Amino acid sequence: MNKTPYVPPGGPPRVAPPSPEIYAAMGEANIFQMLADFYEELAQSSLRPMFPADMAAASRKSAAFFVGLLGGPPLYQQQYGSPMLRARHLPFPIDETARQTWLACFERVLEQAPARYNFPEQHLEGFYIFLRDFSVWMVNTA
Repeated sequence: MNKTPYVPPGGPPRVAPPSPEIYAAMGEANIFQMLADFYEELAQSSLRPMFPADMAAASRKSAAFFVGLLGGPPLYQQQYGSPMLRARHLPFPIDETARQTWLACFERVLEQAPARYNFPEQHLEGFYIFLRDFSVWMVNTA
């Protein structure tokens, strides 16, 4: 049996990071709320078994990452060390269907993001493209 995880062709994606203007407009509290709502979507999805029992704690850990990604302080690195996203996701079988489910959950949250979280509308498309393109790197099962 082959234990070598699938590696998407081309290596890590070369995608533009989200604009730091996102954090400047939203602030930390709105990012944490957006991720809490995203994790509520995940909890209702077929991906739920991949997550720990405490989805609220998982959403806070993820939000700490997104705060830094979106231009705020590096909360994740301060609390947990290097993100090593692919390595942290390897224990979970992530195929293209799982990736699409994850993206659909995020897309539902982003539909109301300007009104609910003060997400700058002009950066929504670029942020979604980042999520879409970078999430390819998390796929580890063909």
